[in-house]
Amino acid sequence: MGGTHQGYFLPHEGANNIAYALFTFPSLAAYEEYRVKMALDAECQEAYKFAEETKCILSYKRSFMRPIFE
Repeated sequence: MGGTHQGYFLPHEGANNIAYALFTFPSLAAYEEYRVKMALDAECQEAYKFAEETKCILSYKRSFMRPIFE
């Protein structure tokens, strides 16, 4: 849907209630397009419904980062 999935990450030590899913997008506009497409996608809607029903995701936090070196 326009982004590159970099992987899922869990802490090796420390907090056990955090997980990271990292994606990269060529621009903020591409990310916004992804958000629209994701909201309309049947598989994404099913995954969201599963997360709501099972409460396996307690919260979402988004961060926007830039690479130090390009």
